[in-house]
Amino acid sequence: MRKKELKLVVTFHTTADAMAMEKACKESGTPGRVIPVPRAISAGCGLAWCADLSAREEITAMMQEAGIEPEDLHECMV
Repeated sequence: MRKKELKLVVTFHTTADAMAMEKACKESGTPGRVIPVPRAISAGCGLAWCADLSAREEITAMMQEAGIEPEDLHECMV
């Protein structure tokens, strides 16, 4: 089992948005991975993007460039 750490968790309105995020991140080399939305967070779809807090600016810039609209950005233990 992984040790829980404070991470950036990006939630989305739809599963399609989460899948678009995964594709765009893989193409651009942006760090992170798709995870189920943590219980502490309520979100429109059941998937979220998880990455280190240090990647926040890189991730937000990539989403803006790719036209991906997040539901919200959270900092939580994952």
